[in-house]
Amino acid sequence: MALDRRIVELYDEYTHRPLDRRVFMNRLILLAGSTAAAEAALALLEPNYAQAQQIKPDDERLLAARLEQSVDGVMLKGYLVTPRAQGRRGGVLVIHENRGLNPHIEDVTRRMALAGFMALGLDFLTPLGGTPADPDAARALFGQLPTAQVVAQGRAALKLLAQRPDATGKTGALGFCWGGGAVNDLAVAAPELAAGVVFYGRSPDLALVPQIKARLLIQHAARDTRLVQALPDYETALKAAAIRHEIIVYPDVDHAFHNDTSSERYNAAAARQAWEKAVAFLAAEIGAA
Repeated sequence: MALDRRIVELYDEYTHRPLDRRVFMNRLILLAGSTAAAEAALALLEPNYAQAQQIKPDDERLLAARLEQSVDGVMLKGYLVTPRAQGRRGGVLVIHENRGLNPHIEDVTRRMALAGFMALGLDFLTPLGGTPADPDAARALFGQLPTAQVVAQGRAALKLLAQRPDATGKTGALGFCWGGGAVNDLAVAAPELAAGVVFYGRSPDLALVPQIKARLLIQHAARDTRLVQALPDYETALKAAAIRHEIIVYPDVDHAFHNDTSSERYNAAAARQAWEKAVAFLAAEIGAA
């Protein structure tokens, strides 16, 4: 049986506002009716990384390595995964949610590599010491990341991917939640970005939309009213600037519907459709093996 919508919306507020965990738990207990019921609900909402792993870290079809490299004075740390088969391919920067570079995003990075791309899951919290193990501690750090610093890391990562000997020279970015917003910010600031895929991310500064050179695929959840309400203005700006784009709002699904570590918000059918669209879109724009 599905959770009370108020509980799902409270969790969304907790992860994005964010709420102090003690305040969140007190409100959750009131909604759920008891501490036991609140804990049961939380088990459905919070991530379970082991349960959701789709591609094993030692998958023989892939080459995976930890990356630590400075590009134009910007230190990059992350998780680089490429297909084992030889060939030139496009590079995809995978941008995490507001929990940092965690096992789920590493799994998504492997999925992207298995689709035929060079995939880099970058830890955007590197300037603040890297992603901590505690997801609440990770989330608290994002308010300390200036947009300019995020863009600088993103552009350095795109340059690294484009200049690899096995590259087509074309790059794209794929981001979820906070990372979706980062893709939008990167699109307005990085003319070298060929393609951007936004999963339920906030819109960029609309005044900067005419600067976008990339083609965009923007995917949202109908129940995610906080973000969906901003879409019409963003779409108007994209059309006015003649930016190539496609916007899809999936019906009857929640924010983070692609994240299979949360059994309550994950929607397998919508996630599969959105992923297939993302892969086809990136393959058409930047090339895949």
